[in-house]
Amino acid sequence: MRVDTFLGGLADAAERSRAAEAAGFDGVRTGEMNGDPFLPLAIAAEVTERLDIGTSIAVAFARSPMTLAYTAADLQRHSRGRLHLGLGSQVKAHVQRRFGMPWGRPAPQLREYVSALRAIWAAWAEGSPLAFEGEYYRHTLMPRDFVPPRHEYGPPRVLLAGVGEAMTRVAGEVADGFLCHGFTTARWIRERTLPALRAGRARSGADLDGFDIVATPFVVTGTAQQIAEGVPKARARIAFYASTPAYRGIFALHGWDGVNEALTALSKAGRWAEMPALITDEMLDAFVVVAPPAELPQRLADRFGGLLTRLSFTPPAGFGAEQTAELVHRLRAL
Repeated sequence: MRVDTFLGGLADAAERSRAAEAAGFDGVRTGEMNGDPFLPLAIAAEVTERLDIGTSIAVAFARSPMTLAYTAADLQRHSRGRLHLGLGSQVKAHVQRRFGMPWGRPAPQLREYVSALRAIWAAWAEGSPLAFEGEYYRHTLMPRDFVPPRHEYGPPRVLLAGVGEAMTRVAGEVADGFLCHGFTTARWIRERTLPALRAGRARSGADLDGFDIVATPFVVTGTAQQIAEGVPKARARIAFYASTPAYRGIFALHGWDGVNEALTALSKAGRWAEMPALITDEMLDAFVVVAPPAELPQRLADRFGGLLTRLSFTPPAGFGAEQTAELVHRLRAL
């Protein structure tokens, strides 16, 4: 099991990257929340030697394939081949109203997006004409002066995020790995994610060998006080995600029909404080690993053993360097 951790913003990217490498992490990842997800990775590539760098996720539809192809090529060259490009579609409201970009059918559009990226990178590497024409994207112009310098590292690995069956199949078909949403359970991965990935891989004539399956499970750990404070926050986090209609299938799989609708109604009414009470202990246990540090690696192994190739984990506040390194060592042994 490879173990990654998350970076913050630009201000402490160098310090956190060095600390992650020293602790034995295999990679660092950024998300697209309130800042650019790529700039901290440039710093991480500069100050580390072996860490993979990656996004988890960058919003694909917020950018054209060409602009992202340039950014990824620069980071792949700068990191000497260590970039893992994690992409997601986001949802319609964010793509249209936050980013001001067009929205189509997300699964077919993301399939085409990855195909466009690969066509652009191939044209640059091979010196061949760029001639990509699809339903959503068209790239047919690439003057010689606009081709980036060639390098020896090849294109970055592309990982796609998803929850539903259609997007998961697309990831299996066109990507090098899959990023499980944090709002997931081991049962969902086993019964929904893996079959869809296998179907997508079969469509491309491949299997899951060498294909990354990455998860960022909800974890509550630390001292007894930290755990006591963390559990209500985790319950509220589950309630927030479960109120989103797109994620109702996970609750339905577990037989918790109707809870999502109630949570959605409360969220629309602005009654956020009432939502965590609808998350039972059974639901909490399905989504969250709650354990002191000494028990955490085995608890994660019991839940995700044989399902994942990489695990993203951020140690709780207050963990010292030695304690973090020991925990990472044990997680990597899973």
